[in-house]
Amino acid sequence: MNTLKLITVSLSIAAFLSAEKTSGIRCSKNTDERQILESNVSEKPMEVSKDNKIQVALLLDTSNSMDGLIDQAKSRLWNIVNTLTTLKYNGKSPQVEIALYEYGNDGLQDENYIRQVTPLTQDLDLVSEKLFALKTNGGNEYCGAVIRDASTNLKWDGNEKSMKLIYIAGNEPFDQGRIGYKDVISKAKTKNIYTNTIFCGSREEGIQSHWQTGATLGDGKFFNIDSDQKVIYIETPYDVKISQYNSQLNNTYISYGNRGSEMKNKQAVQDVNAESLSASNAVERAVSKSKKNAYKNDHWDLVDRIEKDKAYISSMKEEELPSELKGKSKAEITKIVAQKSADREKIQKEIEVLAKKRQEFINVETKKRGNSDSDDLGKAIEKSIAEIAKKNGYAF
Repeated sequence: MNTLKLITVSLSIAAFLSAEKTSGIRCSKNTDERQILESNVSEKPMEVSKDNKIQVALLLDTSNSMDGLIDQAKSRLWNIVNTLTTLKYNGKSPQVEIALYEYGNDGLQDENYIRQVTPLTQDLDLVSEKLFALKTNGGNEYCGAVIRDASTNLKWDGNEKSMKLIYIAGNEPFDQGRIGYKDVISKAKTKNIYTNTIFCGSREEGIQSHWQTGATLGDGKFFNIDSDQKVIYIETPYDVKISQYNSQLNNTYISYGNRGSEMKNKQAVQDVNAESLSASNAVERAVSKSKKNAYKNDHWDLVDRIEKDKAYISSMKEEELPSELKGKSKAEITKIVAQKSADREKIQKEIEVLAKKRQEFINVETKKRGNSDSDDLGKAIEKSIAEIAKKNGYAF
């Protein structure tokens, strides 16, 4: 298959004005700024649930023909995260965790050609880094084997309220390999893990090659996509401002520990990776970074760490501190962290307000264009999340 080509769709002022009539968006700068301030006053802070999670495992075929699929995954990662973060259960936002697997690659040192790339994690910079590092190589695609590994070896939450989803995407018959998919999927279902299948090819071929059967057994959804489909990005009037807030957001992170500086640099690298696909994709990542229930970095960021463990500062060693905090008293460090935390919360609220307006704009434009609900990997996943979430008592 050809490597996925990404295009950015520029919107005209006329389209913007048309969308405003439909969605009620105001184009006056002063009015818009006033609306943002008013929204910030009325918006309640996100209340993150400590009881349940939304966990998603992405199982991607990395055989020779799947370059387009991998590029779509890169393009849609942050869109998927943003869909998940809009879900609430009993008014609270569940924690979001993502895992990544690859399968069907001859270069993998496993008899079934599978590899756990990342565990279920809120370290989304790690997921992005590993996703961008994936390479395709011809191989045998054993769907049963990779589903078995993901359903048994990942740390799935035991709470029955948690929503646990497997998404497997590929283009070869679903029943290849010694490990039968039917038994594996049935066992996963006993753990309340939904198995969703995405076939890269025609719908009829996906049905004939058992991809639909796999989804039916797993109480999930079956989709077919064109993995060479161009990902269409819709620019909005809010993108530039959200990008500016992203830069401010990055300044609120304080690295600590042996690898803190390295991890903070990784954050910047993943910003660049997202932007390398399109400016709109970088905005999607910025929106994800504003979500407390998904983007957490307490393993290297002092602000997140103190939010999780307020007593941590008292036990910190001098060598764990970044250069800008060395030599400062515990009281001074506490004050600096508190200020960074307040700054971050304010910026996240600003991004949240703009993100809602941005999504309204995109929804209107998408409807006008008549885009398919499942014409690429991200849209297929987005649609299925909405349907499964509703069935399990979650609301957007």
